[in-house]
Amino acid sequence: MLVRAIRLTDKFGNALLRIAIWLGEVLLLQLYRLRTAFADLLGLVWFAGTQLRAGRIALETNLERRRQIMARRVAEVATRTVVREDPLKTQNRALSIFTMVLMLTLIGLIVWFTSNAPRQENTPKGGVPIVLATTPAPTLTPTINPTATLSTQAYLAGSVVYSQRENGQDQLWAFTIGKGAPVRLTNVGDNRNPVWSPDSTKIAFQSNRDGNWELYVLDLTTGQSRRLTTSLFYKGAPTWSPDGKFLAYESYEGDNLNIWIAPTDGSSQPQQLTFNPAPDFSPAWFPAGLGRKIAYVSLRDGNDEIYVIDLNSASEVGAQRVTNTPTIDEDHPVWSPDGTMIAYSGRVAGQDNVFVKVVDDVNAEPRLIGRGIEPTWSPDSSTVIFVQYVPDVGVPLLVSVPVRNTGIAAIAANPTGKTHHPSWTRQELPPALIASGGLAAPQTPPLCVDTSDPAQPEPPIYSLRQISGVVIPNGATLLSDRVDESFNSLRQLVQQRTGYDFLGQLSDMYWDPSRIPEPGQSRNNWQYTGRAFSFDRNLIYNVPSPIEIMREDLDTGTYWRIYIRVAPNAQQGQLGEPLKQRPWDFTARSSGDAEAFEQGGLLKPAVPSGYYVDFTDLADDCGWERVPSEKQWRSNFSSLLYWQFEKRDGLTWEQAMLEVMSRADFQAFLNGPTPVPTRREQATNTPLPRRSATPVPPA
Repeated sequence: MLVRAIRLTDKFGNALLRIAIWLGEVLLLQLYRLRTAFADLLGLVWFAGTQLRAGRIALETNLERRRQIMARRVAEVATRTVVREDPLKTQNRALSIFTMVLMLTLIGLIVWFTSNAPRQENTPKGGVPIVLATTPAPTLTPTINPTATLSTQAYLAGSVVYSQRENGQDQLWAFTIGKGAPVRLTNVGDNRNPVWSPDSTKIAFQSNRDGNWELYVLDLTTGQSRRLTTSLFYKGAPTWSPDGKFLAYESYEGDNLNIWIAPTDGSSQPQQLTFNPAPDFSPAWFPAGLGRKIAYVSLRDGNDEIYVIDLNSASEVGAQRVTNTPTIDEDHPVWSPDGTMIAYSGRVAGQDNVFVKVVDDVNAEPRLIGRGIEPTWSPDSSTVIFVQYVPDVGVPLLVSVPVRNTGIAAIAANPTGKTHHPSWTRQELPPALIASGGLAAPQTPPLCVDTSDPAQPEPPIYSLRQISGVVIPNGATLLSDRVDESFNSLRQLVQQRTGYDFLGQLSDMYWDPSRIPEPGQSRNNWQYTGRAFSFDRNLIYNVPSPIEIMREDLDTGTYWRIYIRVAPNAQQGQLGEPLKQRPWDFTARSSGDAEAFEQGGLLKPAVPSGYYVDFTDLADDCGWERVPSEKQWRSNFSSLLYWQFEKRDGLTWEQAMLEVMSRADFQAFLNGPTPVPTRREQATNTPLPRRSATPVPPA
């Protein structure tokens, strides 16, 4: 039914678009004709006016002469009683009628000639119909290929597997397009990066179900998973050889990511493929023929670029560089099944996009497909599915876009949670798997739950709670009764994932109403509501820094993703995973570099080594949201706000304030105190590096 609905929607949309194009061009043609007719009419009016002016002068001359004649005649025939009409009036009336007839005749001729002009074709220059993406708009308008023809619909058949985050973990799900709801494939540990085997009977993926990240293969015919690797180091992002006998993957050994190859039957030891000191990761095996090539991402030239290594030579010295875009950080390459193109994610100025590039044409430019991440190809190499996060919606979409031809983007699925790494195959899911409904959900309690005392009838309707075990120098360890339990759950979760109590020492929680925000910060700060906390912003000056920060520019502002370095005794792969992108360096702002000062910092020159945990994801699992920077963050350090997290629960700031404050106190808060005015957009000095004493990981 979904496929039929999508096809019907596509056909109806195509019909509407074609009608709109035809009507638009007809309207433009008629406007052109009207403009020509109007110009001719103006010329006719000018000509008629000239003639009328000349006639009026002649009439006035004749009028004076005839008045003299009529005066003499009146004197001669004064005794006559017959009254006759003035000949001048008769002549004037005749001239007016003649002019009117002449104008109508000319207008008729103009209309007749323009209506018989040859019609133009209803096709824009270049002969390509203009196709607008209907869902979602406007971020999915495909790039139009000048030689393409209209595709009536995207390829929508086969099955898709993907990972979906729920209750703090990623699980694998799969569905057959147009045939029923997704079914659960895993329910133990974190499971990511699924990819179909060439025969569509197995799925390779990475999982930490046994403590550290290893590779597994799930057999869909039996429902059993088999572990392929056994070392302690991180391993992930598997990709199949065309014959299904080998897997290539990324592995973090020797404090560096490299590409490795292992047989799927475990008959021999894994072999390292790349050895560059810079990280190499996210491999994609060439799917056609003998499959003697592997694409991957490398930072060997300073930023993320895509390379292709030839397995016949097995030398990365001669690896082909597919992309050369210093302003784009590429990731997640995937070959089209026919082996002619690569689709990949690309981060441009903090925004994620999906591109497609012809591999063998050195002059081919990357083609933007849409806003999103982690593409996968349809089995016929005509369509790409990728993950797209819609601003202010919160849940992702799996969007399909025709690539070889222009067409209309379609929604392939609406997952219910954070989704990553889709993989597409031609075959449908086994009927027995669909009939079973998949695995049952794990019987685990919700990750973070808030309870509170009954609300009071008048503000303040909730109280503030003391948070035990948290140290805040010169501050109150208070949170609203509505959010204190979720904070404690988050604190415990972070301690489990990082190996130490990162949230045990903070810089701020609840702000007393008498406190005035720093210059560049809003007076409507959520720390007044008891629904926000801040960690120490000066942690970035520690060596090694316990946090790394990634810049993300979204439609709603500039955000920062926080990664926490796991404890030293878990840096062998027991916790966390390695970073793959260069973090943002705020300290570069005070280095004397003019560009770094103007931009509020720069990307770090290299990816930090070690294992990290995505704190932003963990906070989001418990409903705690990061805060966008103020607009002047490049020139005002206190406007960055990467250190602040809030739990709004759909409330407005005023509603949240009235939960912990009386109406009278809230009105007094709004009326004062008035902060001392500061000069607008005035640059501030980056704080001098100061090693923070918080937090202290275990030895």
